Amino acid sequence: MVLRVYDTRSRAKREFEPLVEGSVRLYACGITPYSPSHLGHARQAIAFDVIVRWLRHSGYAVEYVTNFTDIDDKIINVANAEGVDFTVVAERNIADYYTVMDAMNVLRADTYPRVTESIPEIIDMVEQLIGKGHAYVANDGVYFEIDSAPEKYGELTGQTLEMVRAGAGGRVDNTGSGKRDHRDFALWKLAKPGEPSWVSPWGEGRPGWHIECSAMSLKHLGETFDIHGGGADLLFPHHEAEIFQSECCLGHEPVVKYWLHNGLINVDGEKMSKSLGNFWTISDTFEHVDPLELRYALLNAPYRQPIEFNMAMLEESKKHHERMMEVYGKALVAAESSEWKGHKDLETAAERFTTGMNDDFNTRTAMVEVQIVVRELRALLDSNADSGLIAACVGWLNEFAGNLLGLLPDVKTVRAAQAEGVSARSNLASQVEPLLEQRAAARADKDWARADQIRDQLNELGVVVEDSPNGPVWRIE
Repeated sequence: MVLRVYDTRSRAKREFEPLVEGSVRLYACGITPYSPSHLGHARQAIAFDVIVRWLRHSGYAVEYVTNFTDIDDKIINVANAEGVDFTVVAERNIADYYTVMDAMNVLRADTYPRVTESIPEIIDMVEQLIGKGHAYVANDGVYFEIDSAPEKYGELTGQTLEMVRAGAGGRVDNTGSGKRDHRDFALWKLAKPGEPSWVSPWGEGRPGWHIECSAMSLKHLGETFDIHGGGADLLFPHHEAEIFQSECCLGHEPVVKYWLHNGLINVDGEKMSKSLGNFWTISDTFEHVDPLELRYALLNAPYRQPIEFNMAMLEESKKHHERMMEVYGKALVAAESSEWKGHKDLETAAERFTTGMNDDFNTRTAMVEVQIVVRELRALLDSNADSGLIAACVGWLNEFAGNLLGLLPDVKTVRAAQAEGVSARSNLASQVEPLLEQRAAARADKDWARADQIRDQLNELGVVVEDSPNGPVWRIE
């Protein structure tokens, strides 16, 4: 099955055909580092991390670029409140980004351009837009003129300029800026007293938000590239503004062949927002689950689908990931090698996994296959099956759950944890086994209160008991 991706601009799934055979150039909008990275950043980064992993697995050489918007009103506001330079705020939150993304097994992008390092390219692009009649100088900076290319309005959202005008009541900006239409957007903003600024032909100032990504993507990926991505919250105005700027500056379309957007996160049924008190940083989440358990939760839905985030969902993902790691760790000890190809059932699982991922990177389908293989592996371990079959499952998980979905830590880490767990289990066995015998007797006598009391004693030891057809199975939590 060929890879098909949902292109937001055409509003359809399209067969993926890169501009250059065997090569993919991809730009995803990155963070504005005014505060620690949050769950929305995790969703976007993990979604595009898996997309990049799958494209590389499919044989493409991928050049992946994601940016840092390291100068912005919010960064300036935080810096002013703290009495520090804006770079201090940006740098500490970029460091936080790298830390939490590394913990979640997000592979580093090939390039991380910054706005503050791209000022010459931004100024050059603004000059070209002015020269071509698409932008004008006002009292407080430079604006892109929507009326210079009205046919491009709504390329991603489906809105038309006429629809917007009908509801606008002829509004324009009356603050004295010289802005001609309320839909025009800033390309360059003249600096206010005390703000960071750079020299430009229009006075000292800094870039508008939208022009930054246009300039950085074109600088690093060229005048046409394959994929531009980001969260669905960037559809309007950010990405539509990018289409205006890039295509009007270069004089051709499309500059981007496929536009991909990941779904957003709702917390307890509402959009995540600081004002609603339901805002989670990634570090906040790590207090409840391990980083790879969070990754598991965020991959358990197709990337374009919104995610309903709550503690129940988080606990469920934690449970599934723990089970996977328990089974995988035991299998590593039992396995002699990690070659899976040639085993019919695993090849079928690989085919279904591939079909799902080739259908617009459907990680939900892929995760189902991982869960099936984990269940089969657990059954093999419980029945003391041939180590060759166990090794085949380990190899399959290494490739599909590990390399492609990023859900497994490196093998050395797992082996070390397994050895530590075996030691801890051995130390507890003398306490746990008699309690399990007592619990079995209580259950046989239908003394459920006593059975529950023993389970509580086991929980106090950090032991979780699961009843299976072959009897109780215990593990250290």
